[in-house]
Amino acid sequence: MACLNPDGTLTAIARAVLGAVEAGVSGEVPLAEAAGIPLWRLRASLREIGAVGLIVAMGEGHMLTDKGREVLALSRELDGDTA
Repeated sequence: MACLNPDGTLTAIARAVLGAVEAGVSGEVPLAEAAGIPLWRLRASLREIGAVGLIVAMGEGHMLTDKGREVLALSRELDGDTA
């Protein structure tokens, strides 16, 4: 999947999208802006990230699943990011 690197870690785009979702950003346009990616790429990323169970759609927005929180935390840990 394009949201995961061959070693199983998150791509930079997937990490940015998950981080924006975690921060409570809602709606496709604000999410795209927060993640710094075009709207078409956001939509593709949301489908991919949702397909692997890292987010779920909630009305107009999205929410991290427990698996999504774990993967994002692990990604940050591996990158030495304390955010």
